[in-house]
Amino acid sequence: MPQYAALDVSNEETAIHIINETGAVVWQGKRASDPDVLTTTLRRYAPDLVRVGLETGPLTPWLYHTCKALGLPIVCLDARHARAATALQRNKTDARDAATLAQLVRMGWYREARVKSYAAHAVRHLVGARAQLMGVAIDLSNQIRSTLKTFGLMAGKGAGRAFENRVTELIEARSTIAAIVEPLLAAWRAVRGQIGVLDRRLIALAKGDATCRLLMTCPGFGVIVATSFAAAIEAPEHFRHSRSVGAYLGLTPARHQSGEVDRTGGISRRGDRLMRTYLFEAAASLLVRVREDSALKTCGRALVERLGFKHAAVAVARKLAVVLHAMWRAGTPFQPWPVATA
Repeated sequence: MPQYAALDVSNEETAIHIINETGAVVWQGKRASDPDVLTTTLRRYAPDLVRVGLETGPLTPWLYHTCKALGLPIVCLDARHARAATALQRNKTDARDAATLAQLVRMGWYREARVKSYAAHAVRHLVGARAQLMGVAIDLSNQIRSTLKTFGLMAGKGAGRAFENRVTELIEARSTIAAIVEPLLAAWRAVRGQIGVLDRRLIALAKGDATCRLLMTCPGFGVIVATSFAAAIEAPEHFRHSRSVGAYLGLTPARHQSGEVDRTGGISRRGDRLMRTYLFEAAASLLVRVREDSALKTCGRALVERLGFKHAAVAVARKLAVVLHAMWRAGTPFQPWPVATA
């Protein structure tokens, strides 16, 4: 008899629930959150396993890819959709969650989530590490500026080497202030050095990747945004329509309609927050810094007059995502003035 299973994963242990085609329990229990252990258990208690599901989570890429390589018919469930079912339980436990997920897997009442490859995750974490260090560097520089202001010393608006030279000049011959600022400045300098290391890795990655080089033909698109977008989308075939990319990245308006109520709010903010931020920055750069004119920039300027800069930049960011996917799928560089085809 066909069997279905679900895994409710935690760091140490995973709750397993196996049912047959009628929904009756075949076996349930807990095992270590290890792909080999989970695979052995499922093969022992579910020899006719049709499908096993697990939710999206921090351990999902490792468990999904390893279990799939071991031959398990595993699928990844969108946690946001699955939560609508698990939230109905009066008493919430890992075992009950696994039981609910198993029924969803059996009936097919779930939305399958695409699990990115290890390569895409590696690039995403490389970009994420850089963003984290950038935040640390900004916090350190702000702390230095704040400390100096307390003593009436202004570091000015300079950044990078100019900022370092100005701070060094201000604390010279001021031993009390130097004792506070020098450790902060040393930490800031070290963090900046590691940001440079990550930048060089990302530049090398972008130069060696044809997709990134193609994406960087779009004005306002640099190494960081190109590598992030390539890792976020992974393959253009994952989206049937280019306009779906905007929704995937949380750049489309959220809508609530019920009876006579039909309300359209701000963007949904679903998906990759960092990628959404980078697209917004690229759109702002296109509207303000890029000198070359294009249909996208002309449209953005018109939106600025009508909606204001922030809302216009969000709209241009959404259009950028659509244009980039279309470029990638067609294998053609950015066209400032695209010609409509019949």
